[in-house]
Amino acid sequence: MSTAAGAAGTGAARETIFTFDAPPVVFGEGAAEEIDFHVARLGVTRALLVCDPFVTASGLAARLSGALAARGIAADVFDRIAGEPGEESARDAIEAARARGYDGFIGVGGGSALDTAKLCALFATHGGELLDYVNKPIGEGRQVPGPVLPLVAVPTTAGTGSEVTSVIVLDFPRLGVKTGISHRHLRPRVAIVDPLLSLSCPRGVTAAAGLDALAHALEAYTARPYGARTHSAPEERPPYQGAGPLTEALCAQAIRLVGRSLRRAVADGGDVEARREMALAATTAGIGFGNAGVHVPHALAYPIASLKHAWSPPGYPGGALFVPHGLAVSVTSPAAYRVLADAAPERCREAARLLDGSDELASAFARLMADIGAPATLGELGYNSEDVPAIVEGALKQQRLLVMAPRDVGAADLEAIVRASL
Repeated sequence: MSTAAGAAGTGAARETIFTFDAPPVVFGEGAAEEIDFHVARLGVTRALLVCDPFVTASGLAARLSGALAARGIAADVFDRIAGEPGEESARDAIEAARARGYDGFIGVGGGSALDTAKLCALFATHGGELLDYVNKPIGEGRQVPGPVLPLVAVPTTAGTGSEVTSVIVLDFPRLGVKTGISHRHLRPRVAIVDPLLSLSCPRGVTAAAGLDALAHALEAYTARPYGARTHSAPEERPPYQGAGPLTEALCAQAIRLVGRSLRRAVADGGDVEARREMALAATTAGIGFGNAGVHVPHALAYPIASLKHAWSPPGYPGGALFVPHGLAVSVTSPAAYRVLADAAPERCREAARLLDGSDELASAFARLMADIGAPATLGELGYNSEDVPAIVEGALKQQRLLVMAPRDVGAADLEAIVRASL
């Protein structure tokens, strides 16, 4: 037994070990054309391709299915995903995943499709009920028992980083909150990131997804260091471990890439170089936060995205009434960094320099939001002062995120951030 492990029994020892997990990444223009090779290498013979209706309408699902068929891999398509994953759509997908003896899954699309594909792989492998694995206190928070069937992730937006993370985000409207499932076994086996697939993203989707990528990078960059945690046994080490030297380097690069490319990608969706850099930023930030964690803006984003479904985001097809995750995260970020700046002053200053050459992170974030036309206040999303207690209550349920903040954050801090964001 190591000294740290022995001392941990007294409750006094701090963590001295971090782990760093990431799937193989296949990156570059045309990478999606290699999907049959990578799926075949995993031994998959019958796959369920999970996507949204827009991926089907674009012809991409048929193109990928055809490539798989040419290599002898049968692929069915499930595209009944509307908006962001919720209880109803999750159960439909799980039922489809269990139906025909699939031995692998492919997620194609934004974070909703990739997270739904993770659900399919989880429940086709281990069974159970949805709330069995959902984080406490909303669900039982059970550990995923073991590896899941192979999953290949192919993002068509540059934001969520779900192609490289161990997280599934779900909306529970009846509970007024979004939450998730997180376990290292849920990380895709391969991420295929083809920037050309994002060229068709509308302006609003590009902006929201890009802000999500930035939020991931900033929150992981300013997260509590891994050495601040109490030492844990390897089997109990959480997926979110705190900032460390590898995540810091990745997140710094992601912040830099967003700062120089998001405005360009929003202004001109056909700018391939900007699309390439944003795709790289999203995946890089995904690896970073998938190991370090996120904190306050994400904790607040879950109730903000779930409590009201009365706002129609511009640029999102289908007239869906919901707050996209990237906008739910970004709308409180400037206020959050004003509250947290004293806890991580050098990190916040360096992040601002990476983002736009300034010294104050909250203002740099707000400038970027304004430049790309993102909502700057909760009021624009339909919230008012009467909603503050419910937002704070929902955020307090996200303790797995709040513990990653650079200092302890309580109800008073969250209320101050929400009120400053109105």
